Amino acid sequence: MKAPLTPHATLESRLARSAGRSGRDRMANARVTQAEQRELHNAARSQGKSLSEWAREILLREARRSPDDPLFIELIATRMILLNLLKPLAMGQQVTTEDFARISTTVRNDKRKVAQEIQQQYMPATPKES
Repeated sequence: MKAPLTPHATLESRLARSAGRSGRDRMANARVTQAEQRELHNAARSQGKSLSEWAREILLREARRSPDDPLFIELIATRMILLNLLKPLAMGQQVTTEDFARISTTVRNDKRKVAQEIQQQYMPATPKES
């Protein structure tokens, strides 16, 4: 982890951060409240980065993120298998080989759809800005 930046960062440290990267000549702006700005600064500082460096990384990571995150889909598939196996076991029923094959097929066919539905549950309902 990088050392936290101070308000009086040296010229050398500023040059070291920009070494090897292409020139950036465009801006992506967002208006925030004073409290939001403090929150953003604190998040950047906790990672030892300037606000602009931290924000750039976050914005680009989110822009490049696939909506079909394979890790999340497989996590949901594991959850589906567990839930479908634990219910009959908790009720004292036996899970047969055929039951397991049916559960596996259902999970394989439905995991992407279920993952999308679960992701929608966690999307914040934010009002549109005017």
